[in-house]
Amino acid sequence: MFTMKKDTRYLVSVALMAAIVILLANTPLGMIQLPIIKATTVHIPVIIGAILLGPSAGAILGAIFGICSLISNTTAPTLLSFAFSPFLSTTGLVGVVKAIWISVGCRIMIGVISGWLWILFRKLKANSYLSLIITGFIGSMVNTIFVMGSIYLLFAGQYAAAKDVARTAVFGLIMGTVTASGIPEAIAAAILVTVITKALLKVVSNLSNASAN
Repeated sequence: MFTMKKDTRYLVSVALMAAIVILLANTPLGMIQLPIIKATTVHIPVIIGAILLGPSAGAILGAIFGICSLISNTTAPTLLSFAFSPFLSTTGLVGVVKAIWISVGCRIMIGVISGWLWILFRKLKANSYLSLIITGFIGSMVNTIFVMGSIYLLFAGQYAAAKDVARTAVFGLIMGTVTASGIPEAIAAAILVTVITKALLKVVSNLSNASAN
């Protein structure tokens, strides 16, 4: 069991990471301007938190990311906000559940998968740099694939209507988004997660050694 000191440190760490998620989700800092598109960075602290604090913390941070997305899509709706806000559902309770899954459930999976993937790499004693790169990349792709895949499976008809295209064209549009936005975001996440987490792991290690002495 955790000691009170460790419990407190864990809660403070989760709260700090949650504050960073909220900051990024509600300011321009949550976007990186790439040559062609803007890449989101809000999922990066979710991945980092999952690595440093475990899958449960990652799930909490992912849920906070999702709630921020839900609120944003409700208060400042865009063309596709119906897929992220249960309050904009036009298909009753079923649509509400679908929107909550996409906005919150898919983001929880970022933290869960990233956290367990890191645990797997640690058990395999894999190279830490390579492990961080892969975890960052896959964690980001989980966000893109789960969200866009769920929109395709759950809202294909409404997506087609919103985009004013035939339903048969939806898969191509979804794949275009995954390629044009998801991959650059994943590359950016792999770099940032590796650099930031490596530095934080070193700090944590130094603090642990100092405490031991």
